Amino acid sequence: MSVQDDNERAVLGFFTAVNERRTEDLPEYMARDVIDHNQIIHGEPDEPGAAFEGLRQQLAAFDPLTVRVEELVAQDDRVVVRTVQSGTHGGSHPRMPEPTGRSFENEAIWWFTLDGGKISQIRGVSDRLGLFLQLGWDWPRTD
Repeated sequence: MSVQDDNERAVLGFFTAVNERRTEDLPEYMARDVIDHNQIIHGEPDEPGAAFEGLRQQLAAFDPLTVRVEELVAQDDRVVVRTVQSGTHGGSHPRMPEPTGRSFENEAIWWFTLDGGKISQIRGVSDRLGLFLQLGWDWPRTD
């Protein structure tokens, strides 16, 4: 197996753990000091390792939450994944503490950098406007 194959396996394992709500298994796929360049969740601390808490908060806020891998491209230490995410806002969330009970589905692109077979950096973009509209959330203010 190549490093590239190992990296693909780590990223797919990460998504499986998220989908199965196995946060205790995330250290198997993510470095302890993983850097989340986009903060998975609004309000996540901007520090190495904060992505673990961000994912925990996402899973607490959205149950069910499913992240379906549609495409995966791997090269060297990088893995890029296009996903379709869906879930129901049934728990508290730093952006919107009161559950809306509403469901969503949106696309996202995740860009992972891996080191030693573990995710060391996360970058991502998603259809946040679509997410906010589907959940009935107010758009964040900058003032």
